[in-house]
Amino acid sequence: MNNIYFDNAATTPIKTEVLNEMMPYLTRNYGNASSLYSIGRQSKRAIENARKQVAELINCNPHEIYFTGGGSESDNMALKGFAYANREKGNHIITSKIEHHAVLESCERLEKQGFEVSYINVNNEGIIDLQELENSIRPSTILISVMSANNEIGTIQPVEEISEIAQKYNIAFHTDAVQAIGNTPIDVQKMRIDMLSMSGHKINGPKGIGALYIKKGIEIEKIIDGGHQEKNIRAGTENVAGIVGIGKACEISNKNIGNHIKYLKKLRDYYIKRLQIELPNKIRINGDIQNRLPGNANISFKDLDSSEVIFKLDEKGICVSSGSACSSGSTEHSYVLTAIKTPQEYLNCAIRTTFGENNTFEEIDYLIKTMKSFY
Repeated sequence: MNNIYFDNAATTPIKTEVLNEMMPYLTRNYGNASSLYSIGRQSKRAIENARKQVAELINCNPHEIYFTGGGSESDNMALKGFAYANREKGNHIITSKIEHHAVLESCERLEKQGFEVSYINVNNEGIIDLQELENSIRPSTILISVMSANNEIGTIQPVEEISEIAQKYNIAFHTDAVQAIGNTPIDVQKMRIDMLSMSGHKINGPKGIGALYIKKGIEIEKIIDGGHQEKNIRAGTENVAGIVGIGKACEISNKNIGNHIKYLKKLRDYYIKRLQIELPNKIRINGDIQNRLPGNANISFKDLDSSEVIFKLDEKGICVSSGSACSSGSTEHSYVLTAIKTPQEYLNCAIRTTFGENNTFEEIDYLIKTMKSFY
């Protein structure tokens, strides 16, 4: 039996069109993009074409896109690079308590280097407290970093309101949009975003490739030393095949985002409705039910243990997770669920089910039937 895959927030299967676009750069067109001869120039042209494809998805200038090794590196570049480059303007950063570890641990690192960080609370639905955000601003505040959508509970943050506050006080605004890209429309100009992180493998592209949007005029310091690639912002020989892959994935997403969102929302709503019928008084929906990513359903199951459930589902050929894929080895309760004040009886078994275009309603029926058998 083939696996039924319900963990698209962890990673997504690479699309055939993306792989086909990448293959020549893994075989024939292997030139280093920094080389002057023809196959090097060919790689350089492929990179610039991909830069344009990524830029078109979020509505920015291609010159504002910098390729990285993934979403975590993009977050590190944005926070550390901006902090180092703007230290003379101030040393205070504001973020939320439910950010991805790449942001939270970057902030911890910066705190050890003399920066100060305020961690803003979220309400029981996982939405940032805008008043607390504004009240936390100091004369020394240089950066606000709040994710577009949470990787565990799928809650979408009020990005435009956050950027409005940032602009009001002349503070730069970065958003980790790794989960949001491809699953909700993002226009960095309309939303007035200064920096944005994204990753290829969350949008049916390859792993090991990401991008960072840096608005023209925003200064960041290089955090990887070496060559002068990516306009001297990120050293290292370019991953041409990966860059081509994320470019193609962005192009496909840009064309299909409306249908993609509509189908995933149907799957998610069907799953939640069926659970409410089949397992009443046994489930809790974590996060805002409406203001969330279309394919995300983070559900706590009363009196069960998440590790046991995940292993039992795996035996039945079903892949789900207990939260962030980056924390899958941890036995501690999710810091995100703690932040939204999840009741104790629901903390031990939160199952994150994230749907993709390959999933079906029949697969969801099988998942629910299996979950029912655990009671």
